[in-house]
Amino acid sequence: MQDVNKKVEIGQDVDNKIVVIGAGIIGVTAALNLIREGYHVTLLDRDKPGESCSFGNAGLLAMSSFEPNVGISTLMSSPKWLLDPKGPLSIRWRYFHKLLPWLFSYVRACFSKKIASNAQALHGLTRSSLELYQQLVKTAGCESLVKKSDYLQVYRSKAEFDKAEAGMQSRRNEGYKVDVLEANTIKKLEPALSEQFSYGHQIHDHGYITDPGELLTCLHKQFLSEGGQFEQANVTDIKASHLHCQIICDGKSYHCSQMVLATGAFSKLLAKKIGEKVPLETERGYHETCHAPGVSISRPIMDGDRKFMATPMSMGLRFAGTVELAGVDAPKNPRRFKVLNRNAKEMISGLNTTDSSTWMGFRSTLPDSLPVICRSSAFPNIIYAFGHQHLGLTCAPKTAQLVTDLICGRIPSIDIAAFDIKRFK
Repeated sequence: MQDVNKKVEIGQDVDNKIVVIGAGIIGVTAALNLIREGYHVTLLDRDKPGESCSFGNAGLLAMSSFEPNVGISTLMSSPKWLLDPKGPLSIRWRYFHKLLPWLFSYVRACFSKKIASNAQALHGLTRSSLELYQQLVKTAGCESLVKKSDYLQVYRSKAEFDKAEAGMQSRRNEGYKVDVLEANTIKKLEPALSEQFSYGHQIHDHGYITDPGELLTCLHKQFLSEGGQFEQANVTDIKASHLHCQIICDGKSYHCSQMVLATGAFSKLLAKKIGEKVPLETERGYHETCHAPGVSISRPIMDGDRKFMATPMSMGLRFAGTVELAGVDAPKNPRRFKVLNRNAKEMISGLNTTDSSTWMGFRSTLPDSLPVICRSSAFPNIIYAFGHQHLGLTCAPKTAQLVTDLICGRIPSIDIAAFDIKRFK
């Protein structure tokens, strides 16, 4: 942590300059909003836009998935998930010692009295997702990428259905229409689904992205067309004062008056460079996209037992989800691809996986399942926007609005107190 007041050249005009670090869906939508506020915006990322987590997600706009992934029920289910070779959770045991502090914080969060209020806070980020994306793609000329749809969540056993029903009732209480489905109705809606699914929920009035990578590419092109700048650069250091920021990259540095940190799973390392400790961990997610599946589904479908999603996309049928806790440095785990492939074949009858592509990406997650969206405790001209766990795509457009409010000095459109980094101090 260094003061750069004296390092910025005298008379250098940085007052109108914003640097957004991270060209994922959150960084790009924030940068696009900021350029429309009249700022000079530079977007930085070590990768090209659309090559990281925003490329490989399941595509669902999960507006009603506002309950944090914490609680006694989730905690009690975790050992079963870990022991099930087809289950949704795995841990690289070599990484376990590094994971312990985060796990302790997670267990504490499972017993927190704030779970209900945190759910309401998270709903503030999710509820307007479809509407905001429809606005974004209209101005970018790529409306076909956002599709309004219901989606299904299906279960093999009555016990799993009953467990999920409590959460569905919370959604109904917020005005979402959720129908209970029996086996014959599930089969009528989605004939390709396996006969093993006897129970289900149909969640209405949601939406999904038909090509997440293309969505990000489209919004990035719109950002550039409106005067934004993108630099592919690896950020190695950040030096800040309350007036200026200097972002140092390999061979070049950038000066600005305010900065947005939206680098997902890598935000912990960069926040540390300005003196901020963040209890951020990485959920590694896997996907397999079948480009010639031989069968079709007409909406996103969640396997409610094994916690992965099947989504019909423009490039094929994508299966995505599950959680592997192993940090950002470990190589891809071929066993997780095999598990996903096996589960996909059991989910969809007659599925052809011979012409498929696979991918692994990093989701950033905090112990209480809420993101960090706030001003830095160290320097108020640095804005944080990371830690959205499974909901980065869903929460991105509202998060971008909140980031813009903070940059512009406006009162945010929703209460963001629950997302403040100070909750971990």
